[in-house]
Amino acid sequence: MVMELASLSKKCKSFGGWVEYYQHASRQTKTTMRFSVFRPPQADSGPVPVLYWLSGLTCTEENFTTKSYVQKYAADHGILVVAPDTSPRGANIPGEDKDWDFGTGAGFYVNATEEPWAAHYRMDSYVNEELHALIEKQFPVIADRCAISGHSMGGHGALVSALRNPGRFRSVSAFAPICAPSKVPWGEKAFSHYLGADKEKWKEYDACELIATAKEKLPLLVDQGTHDSFLKDQLKPELLKEACEKAGYPLELRMQEDYDHSYFFISTFIGEHIAFHAKHLKA
Repeated sequence: MVMELASLSKKCKSFGGWVEYYQHASRQTKTTMRFSVFRPPQADSGPVPVLYWLSGLTCTEENFTTKSYVQKYAADHGILVVAPDTSPRGANIPGEDKDWDFGTGAGFYVNATEEPWAAHYRMDSYVNEELHALIEKQFPVIADRCAISGHSMGGHGALVSALRNPGRFRSVSAFAPICAPSKVPWGEKAFSHYLGADKEKWKEYDACELIATAKEKLPLLVDQGTHDSFLKDQLKPELLKEACEKAGYPLELRMQEDYDHSYFFISTFIGEHIAFHAKHLKA
């Protein structure tokens, strides 16, 4: 069955390709979900590889699309880029708009099991099942040539999506990811509400825990700014490095001197990330 997909009448030419925005009624979140697509010029001639980008706290499908400069590099390498929203919107759950780091704009890419979040906050299944199926049916992509990347909360989402879905992706990267959400305030707040008090359940969405039992070892690139104000208390890349070393997982962790948590940081290195993924997507 072909899913209904509505254009938002927003389409912009960029580097020979097109930036497009869409919305659809999601079966997973039971809300209207939005996402952006960059369709590279090579897609006019046939299917191309696809990169999924997961954004961070407070972001929508707009932030990465308008601030990262990704279109230039995606056009160079012929990669279609998909950037979904970061949470359901308009679920009308009491308190979902109260805090910037929880609820609206902060879905944390998990399937919530606790009420009142469980019915709508199903971002894991939305991204890794529903959105994938929609993109493969409606866009000119090569289904088995997928990569994933993200920033901050979305970096966590990218790592966990790759680790929880062996065989789906060819490579994974992240900018300033929340590496061990079970052990930092952002993750503890989100997981306790979405997943409940049992911390054993939290391990299902913690990259540092999942690395130990990973069924495949994907190429993994992580960039982290040394002047990131969240580095010490929220991100903890040293824990990811430790977990990867223990498991023999091929991590390339680059500490970028003086860079912070912003899109200035992302736009500086996004070209290298796209080239990294292109190498593995086209191998």
